[in-house]
Amino acid sequence: MDINLLIDDRDVAASTGATFERRDPITGDVASRAAAASVADAQAAADAAAAAFPAWSKLGPNARRSVLLKAADLLEGRAAEFVNLMATEIGATAGWAQFNVKLAAGMLREAASLTTQITGEIIPSDKPGCVSMAVRQPAGVVLGIAPWNAPVILGVRAVATPLACGNTVVLKASEICPGTHHLIGAVLREAGLPAGAINVITNAPENAPEIIEALIAHSAVRRINFTGSTRVGRIIAETAARFLKPVLLELGGKASLVVLDDAHLDAAVAASAFGAFMNQGQICMSTERIVVDNAVADDFVAKLAAKAESLQAGNPRHGNFALGSLVGVEAAERIGGLVNDAVSKGAKLLAGGRVDGTVMSATVLDHVTPAMRLYGEESFGPVVCVIRATGVEEAVRIANDTEYGLSAAVFGRDITRALEVAHRIDSGICHINGATVHDEAQMPFGGVKASGYGRFGGKAGIAEFTELRWITIETGPQHFPI
Repeated sequence: MDINLLIDDRDVAASTGATFERRDPITGDVASRAAAASVADAQAAADAAAAAFPAWSKLGPNARRSVLLKAADLLEGRAAEFVNLMATEIGATAGWAQFNVKLAAGMLREAASLTTQITGEIIPSDKPGCVSMAVRQPAGVVLGIAPWNAPVILGVRAVATPLACGNTVVLKASEICPGTHHLIGAVLREAGLPAGAINVITNAPENAPEIIEALIAHSAVRRINFTGSTRVGRIIAETAARFLKPVLLELGGKASLVVLDDAHLDAAVAASAFGAFMNQGQICMSTERIVVDNAVADDFVAKLAAKAESLQAGNPRHGNFALGSLVGVEAAERIGGLVNDAVSKGAKLLAGGRVDGTVMSATVLDHVTPAMRLYGEESFGPVVCVIRATGVEEAVRIANDTEYGLSAAVFGRDITRALEVAHRIDSGICHINGATVHDEAQMPFGGVKASGYGRFGGKAGIAEFTELRWITIETGPQHFPI
């Protein structure tokens, strides 16, 4: 499949004619061949967004709502195309791709609802005859940088609320799923966005640093949002800081699920397995650490190991497997290295550990300690480590013994105690008696510590993608001291 750039309502080749290939992680065949944008192409996309901004930002809220609602319907209507693209570009199962489309359509509808919720306030002034207002206005051009692991969800999230707020956007597609991200732009264009309001840039992996810097540096770009690794997020933040541009970062995770001594173990096992192994553990919220009270640990790990062994992994095109392919051979090798390191240092492999090319079985490791790389490093694979604790205090300490802080969960029948534990966990998100993997379009989504800052979702997104201004109206004569 050949993918062009989307700039100013036109599908165009890169100005240099360069292309790059994304290969199917399972077969090695070419999944997509995309235009490799140059810095000049990136700047042209930002120029187009800047030119479209005045008209789109002045459009009434119901007109913007209508476009976004139509986009949601069109997105759902092209679900089969997204399923095919996600299978070939990232090895995703059909179920994961269909969920991506469903939630992304919900995000577009939620964004549509926000168009009439961009409100301000009248603030009492000490100055006689002065009407003082706080108003929110569109910021300008928003740069969205989206990853490959949940490409429709996170590609749409990068642009939907910015558009609802009256901004225009440039979506910097992932080099791993250029076709999937380009299709998002095509859907929004078909829905009626004016020329230049949505632009999609694809680039060769080696050109990413210069493309991103050129887009951040562009004078019309006023906001940046990035979802991806903590390593790259630091680079984005440092670059944005040089140009004094606000940035929203949703980065890596190492979600802890705490199992207290009064937990319903079957419920905790079900949530742990879903959180750890959905999409092969390639979700920022994935359950990577299970902190379980020693009083129930033996029973819990036996149940979890049995559940993991029951989950079949395989080529998603050859059957309805619970686990599909990892994103590439390099990922399988890296994750396998983490497992081997843990086992060599005393961890007990209770389930899985098998790798066939890019397909890896659901893997459970017990008695994981801080001496093992898996204790602290994000695996981003179908591997979960069990860490045993004695009592609530130690469980909380272990849950917080990570640089990350995106999602977490606590299981316990005593809801008051579980809520107290949840309040003490350093994470942007925490679920009581629920899985760490949980996303809804209207919720404030984001992390703390090395998982980033800022919030997507609902009214929190309005605050991220608008400029809060103070405007006054003087209604009477002015008196000044000089």
